[in-house]
Amino acid sequence: MSQLKNIVSLLGAAGLGLVLVAAAYAADRTESLKERIKPSGELCMAGDDCAGAVVAAAPAGPRSGAQVYDTSCTTCHAVGVSGAPKLGAPEDWTARLDKGLDTLYANAINGINAMPAKGLCMDCSDDEIKASVDYMLENSK
Repeated sequence: MSQLKNIVSLLGAAGLGLVLVAAAYAADRTESLKERIKPSGELCMAGDDCAGAVVAAAPAGPRSGAQVYDTSCTTCHAVGVSGAPKLGAPEDWTARLDKGLDTLYANAINGINAMPAKGLCMDCSDDEIKASVDYMLENSK
């Protein structure tokens, strides 16, 4: 009987050890899982310490046609994406100019065919868009 008690005690101790090892392993896996699925960023609300972060300043004055072209227009107009008239290719602009400069400006501002309104430069003023059209025309003669 005493031998049976020793075996039961030994099995109990071994079982308790296995439970502790399994709990430690599960806790480690939980932390690993939390690390893998955590959000890539954080939301910062007004009043939070992080709300004082530096924000890019808006341009001090109107951008030139070249600046607007370089930041917003070049992606499509440098290579003629989806039929966009290319900078430096006068033949691409002829048919568009035949409709009049006001129509060309309106299409650049409101979008036409595959071109979205303002070429997605949503912080550009209408005058800045017109300046970018003028820049492209001047450099496509």
